Amino acid sequence: MVDEVRIVEVGPRDGLQNEKAAVPVEGRIAFVESLVSAGCKTIEVGSFVSPKAVPQMAGSDAVLRAVSHHSGIDFPVLVPNEKGYEAARAAGATLIAVFASASEGFSRANINCSIAESIDRFRPVLARARADGVRVRGYVSCVLGCPFDGEVKPAAVAAVARTLRDLGCYEISLGDTIGVGTAARARRLLRTVAGEVPLGEIAMHFHDTYGQALANLYAGLEEGVRVIDSAAGGLGGCPYAPGATGNVATEDVVYMLDGMGVSTGIDLPKLLDATNAISRLIGRPPPSRVATALNASVASRNCET
Repeated sequence: MVDEVRIVEVGPRDGLQNEKAAVPVEGRIAFVESLVSAGCKTIEVGSFVSPKAVPQMAGSDAVLRAVSHHSGIDFPVLVPNEKGYEAARAAGATLIAVFASASEGFSRANINCSIAESIDRFRPVLARARADGVRVRGYVSCVLGCPFDGEVKPAAVAAVARTLRDLGCYEISLGDTIGVGTAARARRLLRTVAGEVPLGEIAMHFHDTYGQALANLYAGLEEGVRVIDSAAGGLGGCPYAPGATGNVATEDVVYMLDGMGVSTGIDLPKLLDATNAISRLIGRPPPSRVATALNASVASRNCET
């Protein structure tokens, strides 16, 4: 099917910002460093939003500064507006991300404005990024369903994705924010979006609420998508969708791809170390099947010895 897939590790930002327990800056830096050691080459490290709105992301500037000495690794940060852009640039950001929803209901609940208004807010950010030579990644949320509007039409997702690309985003990450998608729906979505955005510029960002994320990712791989967003330990969730679980776990994705002979460059045992360390900091065991199985295997061997 494919020889290589690029993993975008989103645990330190999209994962931790939706966890109830706030991890201090030192712990987040250690988490990123452990992900680097595991072989992750793209790690979303923070968000330059108001700490009043998202206290879990306070100190993202310190996290970025602490890890940016690594060469050959991308450290994207989320930027919602010009103020956030200026703060991100002051901290040394060379890769940023912006976001929009494919659902009007989610856009108004999440950032209190329409889809069109949200895009207008970051148009100046993209203009400044182009002038500064800063790459911009775009996120589209609620691509397979919305907690407020229900079904989201693939054409609506494609329209937002095309707008982000036209504004200068080099890659568009399609997010099943509440994890309601199935493989057939994911396939239809990707085929529709591919009519507006080349497959090589599309990433899949699927949550695992109904246990369908790996199946959806596999369907996307069959369609030709080569970039997957995931979070070590399945971190995250969605505050506007009761019961929504976190991102698909990076260790589950890597285990699946390793079994297919697909290279990710990520060392699974070292990734498990990173997962276990961050899980201890947030005070709960990792929910992913692979982490659970591997940890149980290690515990069993320790008991035998």
